[in-house]
Amino acid sequence: MTTLPASLGQSIVEQAEALARHSDMEGGLTCAYLSPAHRATQAQLARWMEAAGLVVRIDAIGNVIGRYEADPAVAEPRVLMTGSHFDTVQDGGRFDGRLGILLPVAVAGALHAAGRRLPYHLDVVAFSEEEGLRFKTSFLASQVLIGAFDPALLARQDADGISLAQALADSGLPGAGDLHALQAAAVDPADLLAFVELHIEQGPVLLNEGRALGVVTHIAGNNRFIATVTGMAGHAGTTPMGMRQDAAVAAAEMLLLIESRCSESTGLVGTVGQLQVPNGSGNVIPGLCRFSIDIRAAQDAVREAAVADVLAGMRAIATRRGVQLALDPVPPVASVPCARWLMDQFGAALAGAGLPVRELPSGAGHDAMVMHRIVDVAMLFVRCGNGGVSHNPAETITAEDAQLAAEVFAAFLRDFRARD
Repeated sequence: MTTLPASLGQSIVEQAEALARHSDMEGGLTCAYLSPAHRATQAQLARWMEAAGLVVRIDAIGNVIGRYEADPAVAEPRVLMTGSHFDTVQDGGRFDGRLGILLPVAVAGALHAAGRRLPYHLDVVAFSEEEGLRFKTSFLASQVLIGAFDPALLARQDADGISLAQALADSGLPGAGDLHALQAAAVDPADLLAFVELHIEQGPVLLNEGRALGVVTHIAGNNRFIATVTGMAGHAGTTPMGMRQDAAVAAAEMLLLIESRCSESTGLVGTVGQLQVPNGSGNVIPGLCRFSIDIRAAQDAVREAAVADVLAGMRAIATRRGVQLALDPVPPVASVPCARWLMDQFGAALAGAGLPVRELPSGAGHDAMVMHRIVDVAMLFVRCGNGGVSHNPAETITAEDAQLAAEVFAAFLRDFRARD
C-alpha cells in the first residue's frame, strides 16, 4: 500500500473546518436532520467522496454511501463498511462523527490516486442522523441501514410541529418518505465483513495519558426519556407554599434523584441536558416542566437497575407533590462489545506504527452500536484536545493525530483479514 501524503492529516482538519461552515446557527455549529445546513453538508460530502474515486449513492433516509470498489480481479467481493454521522448536537463540535467520514474518504482517495485497490469493497457511510436533535430519534439512519426502522417514528414531530414523515416527503430524497423505500434501504448482512468506526474519544483518557490513539473494548448502553411534569399554574404572591403544585420544584427534586442514584456505581452516569418551563413567567408558579434524561453504563444490569430506581423514585415524588408525570422514552440501546478479532487487527496496526496498544471503553453512543445487530464491529479512538471536551465548540484534534490515525487505518485496510 502506498505511503499516505504527509499533508493528509492537515487536509482532514481543514475539511472538518469547511464542513462546519454549513450551520443552522450563527457563530457555532448546529446541523439538525434535513435542515438546510444538513442538506448542504450532505451534498458536500457526496462531492468529496466522488472526488476521492468513490461511487456515491444517497439512500431514502439521507445516508451518503461512497464505495471504493474492490480490485476487479476479486470474484464476488464482500464489503468492509466504515463511517459515522454528520448531524450534530446544538452548538456542537467539528469532529464528532465527521472525523469518521472524512478520514476514511481521505485514505480511499490516497489509494485511488496511487492506483491501488483492495480485495474487498470499502463502503464509507456518512450517517444522516445519530444525535436525535430534531426528532428525538437517536440512531435513525443506522436503524434504516440495518432494516430496523420503526414506522411509528414517522409520526414524531419537531419543535415546529413538522412530522418526520412530512420532512422526508419534502426532502427530495429517494422515495420521498415512502415506508417501502425506507425498508428497501437496508443492506444485506451477508454482504458485510465487518463495520469499523473511527471517532474522537469525546473524553480525556488518551489526552491525559499522552496517547494519540486507542482501541475501543465496548460501548456503553443508554436509556433516554423526555419527562413532562404537569402541576398547577398559580399566582406567585397569593398561593401559599403548602398548597402549591409546582412542576418546576418537583422536577428539581427528580433531577437531584437522578444525580444521586447515578453516583452510586462506577461507570454509571446520568444527565439532564435539557430543562424547560414552557411559557414560564417570573410571577407565576410553574404549571409545566419538561426535561431530558440520559442514563448510561457499560454494564446493562447496572444501567437497568438505575433506570428502574430513578423512574420509581420520580413517580413517588410526583405523587407526594400532587403533580402528574409523563415519560416519553427513546428505544433503549444495550451495551455493545467490540469484536476481539477486529480489535486485534487494530492493535496490530498500532503496533506496526510503533504505538502502544491502549484499550478503553466508550461512554458515548455510536452508530457501531446499531450496526452490531447485524455484523461484528470495532472502533478506533483519536485523542481530543482541550481537556477531552466534545459536543462543544471547543472540541478539537491536531493534524498530527489525524495523520497518524489515517496511517493506522490505512495499515488496517492493507492487512485486513476476514473472520474465519
